[in-house]
This record gives sequence, C-alpha cells and structure tokens, in this order.
Amino acid sequence: MRIDIIGNLRDINYLSIMVRMLLALLCGGIIGYDREKKGRPAGFRTHILVCIGSSLAMITSQFIVSILGMDTDPTRMGSQVISGIGFLGAGTILTTSKQHVKGLTTAAGLWACASMGLAIGIGFYEGAILGCIFILASMKIMQGFEVLLLSKSDVIEIYIEVTCVEGIGEMIGFMKENQMSIMHFETVSSKEGNSSVGLFVSVTKIKEKSIEEIVESIKDHELVATVYHI
Repeated sequence: MRIDIIGNLRDINYLSIMVRMLLALLCGGIIGYDREKKGRPAGFRTHILVCIGSSLAMITSQFIVSILGMDTDPTRMGSQVISGIGFLGAGTILTTSKQHVKGLTTAAGLWACASMGLAIGIGFYEGAILGCIFILASMKIMQGFEVLLLSKSDVIEIYIEVTCVEGIGEMIGFMKENQMSIMHFETVSSKEGNSSVGLFVSVTKIKEKSIEEIVESIKDHELVATVYHI
C-alpha cells in the first residue's frame, strides 16, 4: 500500500508538527543569518522566533478546526500574526542623526518571515520554501541592483553641515554655479549644539559627474564641515 507522505505531512500529527517546526527554524534561520552578518537590529534568533511563532499559530488554528472540530475560521490567528508583526517591525526602524531612515528592509523581512512561517504552519511547504528562496534573493541579489539604480538616478539627496548660518546662502550659490538644480531644501539645528547648521538637499545630478565626485566637490568648500550622500 502506497504511503501518502505529503498528505500525512499536511495533516496534524507528531511527524508533521516536528517537520513544520524544523522547517520554520531552518527558513527563519537562513533569512536571519543574512541580517545578522550585516549587523541589522533583528538578526538570527529574532527571525527564527518570528518564523516558529507564526508557524505555531497556524498549526494551532489547524488543530482547533481539524482535531477539536470547532466551527471557526482557521485564518483568524494568522491574520492577527500579520497585524501584530507590525509592532516588532516598527521597532527595527530608526532615524539617524542625519535623518537617514534605516531598518526598513529588516522590518519588511520580519513581515515576510512571519508570512513564511504561516505558510509552513498550515502545511504549504512548497510556498514556504519558494518564499524563503525569493526573500533571501531579494535581500542579497537585489541589494546590488538597488545600488545600481540609485547611481543612475537623476536626483540625489545630500546632508551638508555648514560651519555658520551664512554658509547656507554660500552653499545654495555654490550648487547653482555648479549646475545643480535644488529640488528640495531643509535646514536643521546641529546635533553638536554649536553654530553649525545642517542642510538636507535634494538636487539634480550632474550627468558628467558621479555621486562621489559631487560629494567631494561640496566637501572641498571652505564653509562645509561635513557632507554625506543619504
């Protein structure tokens, strides 16, 4: 008699629960390891816990319906996981002193990891494994593609800190002289509490120059204390 292995793993039994927990640990660990290597706020253990926890939520939902026979919506717990993961993801997003937002990819990765865990928990192994591959590919391969796209963008964002208030006008004039059209301009107080002034500027990129060359040309100005491409 042929044993339907896949069918048995989709049912609720000790073997299927063990396989789902191990798969959640493995898939969550793969994504978390990539984040851990890059020093992100949510790393190896966090992604494993998210994946296992969301997987357990779906196993519990299936258990309630299949084993206990309760007439309820098996997707309710899963939908609460998707909503609740937003609080954990929000904790990984921060704004640096230069107003540069960091952690968005980690937050999105946690959300995707939770969805992957839900797929594992309900026994959708094919979707979970493919999801893991595509999530990892998005984080690793697409990172280089994103850098390439940004390098070809016509608009660049720069943080400039000038040594005095008078430097604001000097900086605007300097950019216009160097054929940089200002799209957006914002000033902030210096984080050091001195007379320096921070500027967030969005300018059109000079086609003949790279971003690094533009930043270096601004850095050489006598009233510029520091400059970053953000």
